[in-house]
Amino acid sequence: MRPVPSLTLALCLVSSVSIGGIAVAGQADPPAPTAAAAPRVTVSLSAQLTEAAQKTYGLAEVESQAERLRRLVAEDLEQMGVMAGGRVDLMLVDLKPSRPTRQEMISRPGLSFRSAALGGVRIEGEMTTFDGKVTPVSFSWYASDLSNSRRQSVWGDAQWAFERFSHRLSRGQLYALR
Repeated sequence: MRPVPSLTLALCLVSSVSIGGIAVAGQADPPAPTAAAAPRVTVSLSAQLTEAAQKTYGLAEVESQAERLRRLVAEDLEQMGVMAGGRVDLMLVDLKPSRPTRQEMISRPGLSFRSAALGGVRIEGEMTTFDGKVTPVSFSWYASDLSNSRRQSVWGDAQWAFERFSHRLSRGQLYALR
């Protein structure tokens, strides 16, 4: 008996076996496990904030901060595996910058970028799990000391609050005690 046919016969016999993750002799790859759908996250602006944004801060800047919050929350929830298949609907009720925005500097020429303010944010919303259970969410944080604002960007306080909110939400710290 020649070695080549016996090797071919051996390969045919083990055609349904995978060796080291490599498919042998025509075996189809096993189906990948299906991941649960990431939660859908939406962020809207309250009527009062929209008005303030149009008159004072600049609507584009406020909308970009809302998108930043949405992305941050979605990434944290997906990374932690929380709210899979669910929905998180948030509303920015209030948003205060730490420095003057471009719109403020245009409308008030004497204003300097070095000017500092106590920034922060107030967020309201609700989380809906995949089975329909709705849980309200509320978060508010404003800076209380100007000494930390020396090295911050225009939305530094608000961005820090977004990170704090997202971290606490994705780890269940905002709703687990209810």
